[in-house]
Amino acid sequence: MSQTPLLDLIHSPADLKALPADQMPALCGEIREFLIDSVSRTGGHLSSNLGTIELTVALHRALHSPVDKLVFDVGHQCYTHKLLTGRREGFAHLRQDGGLSGFPSPFESEHDAFVAGHGNTSLSVAIGIAQAKKLRGDPGKVVAIVGDGAFTGGMVYEGMNNISVLNNLIVLLNDNKMSISKNVGSVARYLTVLRTSPQYFRAKENLENVLGAIPLIGRGTVQLLQGAKQTLRRQIYHSTMFEEMGFQYIGPVDGHDVIALEELFTNLRHQTAPLFIHAVTIKGKGFTPAEKNPGEFHGVSAFDVEHAKTDPDIAPPASFSTEFGSCLVELAGQQERLCAITAAMKYGTGLQFFYRKYPRRFFDVGMAEQHAVTFAAGLASAGMLPVVGIYSTFLQRAYDQLLNDVRLMKLDVLLAVDRAGLVPGDGETHQGVYDPAFLSQAGVFVVSPANYAELRFWLQKLVLSFEGHGPRAIRYPRGAERPALAALGCSGRPYDWPARQTGSKTVLISYGSESEDALVAAEMLAGQGIKADVCRLVQIHPLPAGLCEGLAGYETILFAEECIGCGGIGEQLSAALLRAGWQGRFLHACVPNEALPHADVATMKQVLGLDAQGLIRLVKGESA
Repeated sequence: MSQTPLLDLIHSPADLKALPADQMPALCGEIREFLIDSVSRTGGHLSSNLGTIELTVALHRALHSPVDKLVFDVGHQCYTHKLLTGRREGFAHLRQDGGLSGFPSPFESEHDAFVAGHGNTSLSVAIGIAQAKKLRGDPGKVVAIVGDGAFTGGMVYEGMNNISVLNNLIVLLNDNKMSISKNVGSVARYLTVLRTSPQYFRAKENLENVLGAIPLIGRGTVQLLQGAKQTLRRQIYHSTMFEEMGFQYIGPVDGHDVIALEELFTNLRHQTAPLFIHAVTIKGKGFTPAEKNPGEFHGVSAFDVEHAKTDPDIAPPASFSTEFGSCLVELAGQQERLCAITAAMKYGTGLQFFYRKYPRRFFDVGMAEQHAVTFAAGLASAGMLPVVGIYSTFLQRAYDQLLNDVRLMKLDVLLAVDRAGLVPGDGETHQGVYDPAFLSQAGVFVVSPANYAELRFWLQKLVLSFEGHGPRAIRYPRGAERPALAALGCSGRPYDWPARQTGSKTVLISYGSESEDALVAAEMLAGQGIKADVCRLVQIHPLPAGLCEGLAGYETILFAEECIGCGGIGEQLSAALLRAGWQGRFLHACVPNEALPHADVATMKQVLGLDAQGLIRLVKGESA
């Protein structure tokens, strides 16, 4: 007998609407169990999805997708939406090659309005779609589903300042930080029901029209009544900022009462102004480990449901992130000026260790990467030594701040760039393949260690004994060090020659985790009678002194990197060799400047020609 008899009936939003309303709580329970089981097998985003099940079900019951558009902020809370729009079978290969994307994708379904992998963007997108509907005369509502974390980013407020009079726009705040028992009292609940009934909207509109038509005193009377109403709401809700920006504010409401939510959303189809609905939810609801520690279960690999961790102080498995966090704590004991900054990624970047040991010098600025970098610039300008722990994909958002707020004054800001290079699972929105190009363009000193020993050595050097002043960065991949690269140890030099043969006229050059593919390719070429040396960079910008001279005798140089080709380190080396007068065959294995699939790193390297076999084909001049 099926464990999900109701969910089995749903292949489209129309199937959902056909079910009786009183079966919705049971359906939400089935969806919750399905997501826990499915994500435990494939990995993915769990906490955020468990907290938005009832909201998503109620929205699809009340609205008419795809005429009505759902725009998810960040997008990783869209799993229930995908289940309700006919994509259940794809969850078996979630975030894998050929499977479902972990984020909304219009290329995947007409029910996905927009690609969303980064935060703070949904309101701006929704306003654009809502305005386009007005301009084109198209029907339908546009709903932006925004988590409270996104409200720490300034782009949300830039969007709220431009809502105009869009009566087809609804902003749904998914607030999982506030206590529902504290905020949803009997008076607030009663007024929410009253103010969201169709009769209320009609009566309000009619009264304002009648009063407004009275000569001389009409408009003043309307404004007086509106002012009194706002004063009353201020006393009850303590939240009139949204109404002052043009929204009609509704809430807080229970984000897990699916029946009440459906009634609310259905009534609100008769809106006369932009709406702001404040729903209070529990992140990770229904799965105790995720409820107790939603940060650990934000984005997870496959896990054992029966033995999932509940203690937030338990360190994640061995990884570059953990190694970085542990080392930074040691350095903070030696350097009192050292501060650590994260943009809502304390656990992901390994900075939970720093937070516990030195809480006064730890700063979580929320989902606000631009602020994080300029905040670091302010700290540095006042004599502190800030370290910003940040994913490569999110550092892209602070490019302007890096150029203008850090670089111009040559401030001592250290960027610890996590998830650098190819990243599995999250697909086109989370790849770390741009930072070598844009960091070098900004004149940042950049090192890319390939193992833990190098990470510790260079982190200590950048913190305690860096020569000169200005921004510097240390970048490292997601996950654990590779055994073959760990065996190389750390020489402390900016580049090494881990493999050399007498008489070789070919050299393979790389950095970071791609160095392993270069080493394997050189060994396989040797088996085919082709001698190839391997040069491995640790310092990637500026190019190490003496490197071009050391490469002058080679006839073929292949540079392989998990970075886009345009502006990448390979292009920079090619230009430097030409300036030095080298004449030979330069080959560049890199990432094309286009969206990458969601797949494991090995698959992506194979597709891109960055695996050992691809490098061999390039050296030999063979086509793929």
